[in-house]
Amino acid sequence: MKTNTELVLAIANHPVNSAWRKAIRSYALEMVYSAEGELSLSTVADLKKELLNGANNWREYSYGGCSLIYDADIAKRLCSPSEYKKTREGERAPNARETWLEVQARALGQAAMLISTVAKEGSK
Repeated sequence: MKTNTELVLAIANHPVNSAWRKAIRSYALEMVYSAEGELSLSTVADLKKELLNGANNWREYSYGGCSLIYDADIAKRLCSPSEYKKTREGERAPNARETWLEVQARALGQAAMLISTVAKEGSK
C-alpha cells in the first residue's frame, strides 16, 4: 500500500510526452495533494469515490469548481502552445462537441486512472 507521499513521487516521475499527458499528471498531483488523509487504495471504486470529493462524476467535479474554473486556465493547462494560440487562449471552444469544463472532466477521469495505475505498480 502506497502512502500519498509515495504516490506523489511516482506520479511526478511518470513519463509524459505531450501537453495532454503533462496536464493529466498535473491533475493527478492536485488530486493527491488535496486528499484529506491517506487515500484508500484497496479498490478502484473506493479510490474514485475519495478522489471525486462528494461529486457523482468527473463532469460534476469539473462544473462544481473542484478544479480549474476559467476556460483560459483550462486551455493553458491542456493545450500545447500552438493549440492554445489556435483557441485564442481558451476563448474558442476546444472542439464542436465539448466545452472546456467537459474536456477538463475527461482529463480528470484520466488523471484518476493514472493515480490508480501508479498505486498498483510495485504492489503486485
